[in-house]
Amino acid sequence: MNEVSTIGLDLAKHVFQAHGADAGGVVVFRKQLRRDNVLAFFAQQPACLVAMEACASAHHWAREIGKLGHTVRLIPPSYVKPFVKRQKNDMADAEAICEAAQRPTMRFAAVKSEDQQASAVVFRARDLLVRQRTQIINALRGHLAEYGLVVAKGASNVAALVEHAQASGSSVPTAAQPALDILVKMLAVLEEQIKQLDIEIARRAREEEVARRLMTVPGIGPITATALTALAPEPENFKRGRDFAAWLGLTPLQRSTGGRQKLGQISKMGERTLRRLLIIGASAVVKLARRRGQSQGAWLERMLARKLPMLVASCRTQLRRWPQGQSRFPNARTARSRCRSASATVSRRSRTVSGS
Repeated sequence: MNEVSTIGLDLAKHVFQAHGADAGGVVVFRKQLRRDNVLAFFAQQPACLVAMEACASAHHWAREIGKLGHTVRLIPPSYVKPFVKRQKNDMADAEAICEAAQRPTMRFAAVKSEDQQASAVVFRARDLLVRQRTQIINALRGHLAEYGLVVAKGASNVAALVEHAQASGSSVPTAAQPALDILVKMLAVLEEQIKQLDIEIARRAREEEVARRLMTVPGIGPITATALTALAPEPENFKRGRDFAAWLGLTPLQRSTGGRQKLGQISKMGERTLRRLLIIGASAVVKLARRRGQSQGAWLERMLARKLPMLVASCRTQLRRWPQGQSRFPNARTARSRCRSASATVSRRSRTVSGS
């Protein structure tokens, strides 16, 4: 019997599927494993390559199996799907993972440590609470509008919204007052919890060296710096800054064929949370530059003179430099080409809105 060199593991809650193959791709075993027997099974196997999809609980199992002496690789599910033959089941998925891991040009996701995942939990929890706060504010605004009480949008007008909801002499019926009081109390609780998480995020940003260096970049604060350290892979996984921009989903989507290059809008294939934070930070820098101005001949000053602010913010997100000072793009021609391609849709939509 040939010695196994690659094992594809299809993860699940209770029943796992393992597919072993030798160096030539010949099947060595197909085995179903219960959750309690996974580590015991891999402890009996010789040191080999173990591949899994980068999905829920993948980082935990990657760390535990790696402690047994195996080399663990995580593959994005979209890269595994082309290797699934006909029907989709656990055996076919495990075989596809094993076959994809043996490809010499396959791209893998980095295994995150427990500290990285802990930082991600804090950030994700804050993001969830912010969304819930927005939902409650919109619910209050919608309910009060039904009784003729209209409040302008924005977080600065939440106090007026709460005041209308709690006013005794308002036009709100008595029957609706208990439900509105519950929403107001939930809003206060969410505000307090978000403040506590902000304090925790600021503390983590002060203690981590990488986060402190990231905060020296204009437009990056404690939240964005913490999100970058928690959600982005290690910089060593990227050969150049352009690769990081492509991972983030800021590069144009290609539909090229027949030697003709066709570039569309940005791909949005990366981490959308980081992309959103970087766009917000770049927009803040552009807004401040429009108010206070820039030094004569600066790149941002030249772009604002020729482009729309949103277009400049999209370009600045791609051109942002590393803390060490290394540019994402090797030359100005590549930078201008990427900016034009990635923001073509934004420019068209802006012209449509301005002309309407």
